[in-house]
Amino acid sequence: MADMILAGFGGQGILTAGKILIDVAAQKGKEVSWTSSYGAEMRGGTASCSVVISDEEIGSPYPTKLDILLAMNEPSYDKFIGDMREGGCVIVNSSLMGQREYPKHVKVYGVDATNIANSLENGRAANLVMLGAMMQATGLIDPEEFGQGLDHYFEKKGRNTPSNLACYKQGMETVKEL
Repeated sequence: MADMILAGFGGQGILTAGKILIDVAAQKGKEVSWTSSYGAEMRGGTASCSVVISDEEIGSPYPTKLDILLAMNEPSYDKFIGDMREGGCVIVNSSLMGQREYPKHVKVYGVDATNIANSLENGRAANLVMLGAMMQATGLIDPEEFGQGLDHYFEKKGRNTPSNLACYKQGMETVKEL
């Protein structure tokens, strides 16, 4: 089982990233749960979603301790880092994080998600860069299989572009432990 929170500013695609994650995990036969939280001003306010992925029935969709934190910005990191389990995995968007010391009880990975998405002319896809980094860092779902699931998700929506997968793959290739 993996209890996680994906968090960032409204408009960074956090809720969509969570939906993609549960869609692909469900296609792989996993039990999934997704709940969202966002400020009244949606775009620009804080947004997060709780995701639980398990091989067994899920008792609660609200994690009390996190195995994985995906933080798109510094305020999101600060808000949720205290909820991490010993040995958990944190993925941060290093484009929007200042210099800091990271806790020793978790593994922290960084990826320059915002700048990568912009360089691939798909500025709204920093969330996909982060998902690529997450799959590579955690092994939660095989990264190549997740990429296929990501393509399928956008095909169903009629919004599949080659740059979506390119952003995802750049996240996989450039994530590094901090």
